[in-house]
This record gives sequence, structure tokens and C-alpha cells, in this order.
Amino acid sequence: TDEAWRAQHELFERAFIALMECPVPVIAAMNGYAYGGGLETALGCDFIYAVRGARFALSEVRLGIMPGGGGTQNLSRAVGERRAKELIMTASAFTAEQAHAWGLVNRLCEPGKALADALDTARTIAANAPLAVRQAKKSIHCGLQMDLATGYRFEIEAYNRLVATEDRIEGVRAFNEKRKPVFRGC
Repeated sequence: TDEAWRAQHELFERAFIALMECPVPVIAAMNGYAYGGGLETALGCDFIYAVRGARFALSEVRLGIMPGGGGTQNLSRAVGERRAKELIMTASAFTAEQAHAWGLVNRLCEPGKALADALDTARTIAANAPLAVRQAKKSIHCGLQMDLATGYRFEIEAYNRLVATEDRIEGVRAFNEKRKPVFRGC
């Protein structure tokens, strides 16, 4: 029924929003085909690593619906309005190589290496100050929704919240002592 359809979709909507609002970085590791909601899930992530030969599409218009998991918004922001309109309205599939050229995919990986490469990046990020990583993610995401001057003011507020943290003190101390910092997230 229409009611059951809407109730089911609301669960997906909540999942997509939770993914996009996750305060820590999320990396998608794409190993094959991601059509419809699969691509929308990847688009909700901060980075996309994909194996060469992976294929993507937002093909919902072929089913009498349209992307409803952030696809129209996130694809447009990643590849530009005109390309997003073409891809969504034609329901055309595209390759990982095309997605990389358009700026949708961050890294092309060899077959079977997307997850390992994503985990390597995750470890690199996890070695950094967690509060700083969260503030940077929030500043980038929110700042892109604002004009440049307002975005910069938002960035400065986020920066200033880090000044009094123990991690900032530890980071500077470690830099001066030429050692690796030990961050605690406070």
C-alpha cells in the first residue's frame, strides 16, 4: 500500500540522514555495482574509494520514482548540477573511472583493494586529534551551505573551540618535542 511504502521509505530516510550527520568521517569502499539506494548510501559518506570497473547509477526514474535518499542533493554537490541532471534524468550508469574524473570518487583502487585502502585512510585519520577531525568535518559540511564570509566565520568559531582542549595542548607540545602526539579526545 502507499502507507506501507511511505513507512518503509521513512526508515531509509532516517538512515541516510544519520549517515550524513555522523560526526566522524565515513568512507565508502565500493567493489561492484551501486545503483539507486546503494549509490545514495555512498554519496552520504565523506569519501568514496572504488575499484576500477565499479559501476554506479541513480536509475529510479525508470521505476516511476526519483532518488529519495539524498541522491539529487549529494550527486549535484559532487559532480555539478548539469551532470547530475543528465545522470538522474537519463538513469544512465557510469563507471568508477568516470566518477573519479568528475570528482565523485576520491580514489580508484585495484580490484579487491577498496576496503583495505579505505581502512588505511581511516587509520591515518584516527591517528589525528579526534575533536579537530570532527570540527573540520562539520566546518566543511556546514560552510558549503553558506556564503564564503559566513562560512569563514563558522570555521573560526569551530577553530576557537579547539584552542582550550587538551588535544591542542598535547599536539603543540608533541610538535615542539619532536614526538608523535597522544590524543585523548578531550
